[in-house]
Amino acid sequence: MSRHSVALTFIPPITLPCFIVQLSFSLLLHCELVHIHPFNMRWTKSAKRKLSFPIITAIICTLTFIFLLYTERISTVSSGSILRFKPCPKRNFADDRELESDQLDNPTDDSLVFDPDECSVTHGKWIFNTSIKPLYLDRTCPYIDKQYSCIKNGRNDSNYRYWEWQPDNCMLPRFDPEIALRKLRGKRLMFVGDSLQRNQWESFVCLIESVIPKGKKSMKRGRVHSVFKAKEYDATIEFYWAPFLVESNTDIPIKSDPNQRIIKVDSIAQRAKHWLGADILVFNTYVWWMSGLKTKALWGEFKNGEEGYEELDTTVSYRIALRTWANWIDSTVDPKKTRVFFTTMSPSHQKNKEWGNINGIRCYNETRPVMKKGFWGTGSNKEMMNVVANIIGRMKVPVTVLNITQLSEYRIDAHTSIYGELQGKLLTAEQRADPLHFADCIHWCLPGVPDTWNQLLFAYL
Repeated sequence: MSRHSVALTFIPPITLPCFIVQLSFSLLLHCELVHIHPFNMRWTKSAKRKLSFPIITAIICTLTFIFLLYTERISTVSSGSILRFKPCPKRNFADDRELESDQLDNPTDDSLVFDPDECSVTHGKWIFNTSIKPLYLDRTCPYIDKQYSCIKNGRNDSNYRYWEWQPDNCMLPRFDPEIALRKLRGKRLMFVGDSLQRNQWESFVCLIESVIPKGKKSMKRGRVHSVFKAKEYDATIEFYWAPFLVESNTDIPIKSDPNQRIIKVDSIAQRAKHWLGADILVFNTYVWWMSGLKTKALWGEFKNGEEGYEELDTTVSYRIALRTWANWIDSTVDPKKTRVFFTTMSPSHQKNKEWGNINGIRCYNETRPVMKKGFWGTGSNKEMMNVVANIIGRMKVPVTVLNITQLSEYRIDAHTSIYGELQGKLLTAEQRADPLHFADCIHWCLPGVPDTWNQLLFAYL
């Protein structure tokens, strides 16, 4: 490159004013150098004449105008001044490192906004991180059922609380209770579904309740409908018991014998009228459908719930019921006022041989997640999963799917096992000694895996 050629490089916007000033002086100096350069023969004649003052003035004025125009565009206009002059900045690499560190520690920074189109939460791994401090404990949150209070009920190991889900290609923001409450100000968040949905609801309540002062929160429990209120935020976090979403003869009172359950697969209005007015609805339904290959389904008049039913394949009944739910959503919910979520199936872990523990007893005494990538046991039915995907994919109202199945599949260590309840009572010593028959490998300890489900919900909110 010759001495007078110009190299074009990218000029960062913040350094452009400094560059213009420097360029002005460089051009003037360049002009003088050209007049006295002994080897540039093309300029020999012009070297005899001095560069005229009007030309120099025009160059300076032009560059100054560019500088002023640029400054006006990037400066914040105040009442006292239009322009805001700043010295040329020096690059501070130490500050850059601090910024990067702060962004990682504060995932709610705008530069790390969760993008569901770019982030596949189903692909990732669980990382053991003892620096994680749970936002609550089963001894500190008064709203956890005994069914989910594992440590309180005698579980000795607590490592299951320190596993963090890390997607392969993105970062999930950590759950921030204050930000969550601000997003819920003046709103109703309602979880609708079965006991696993209640598991998630109690997790969400416990994640936020510790930052709410006493006297500014309340809980009203009901057999079907329970409501937690954050009074200062005029927000409610609610749970509505509907294990099939559609109506059945086993909602209340619950029939423990699956053979006595009859599902009215085409009727939802009596349940759904209680969901009206919610700003955020989070649904689930799965585990109650998995009590056999056949279910008793009913159309038309329910009568006493004992007549007129047909035995259908469980997948067929599930599809009809979800279509009933989807039709209600499409015909009733205004997507401009209400956001709808659907939580995918929560896996059960009944067969220890599936994850290679030949000498184990179901999920009993498991203390680590499965590390095999893509592990999928028989506790999650892919055919039922496809039913959900097909029906939601055809709906008019957009439904956000909280795909928690794959990440939960790995967590054989986090179930309540023998540290829960059976029909409202803690397991006896004799029952705990028989994990083959009494270990609960369906529900989850709190704090635990449902906190990650809510971390995902928080990211979408």
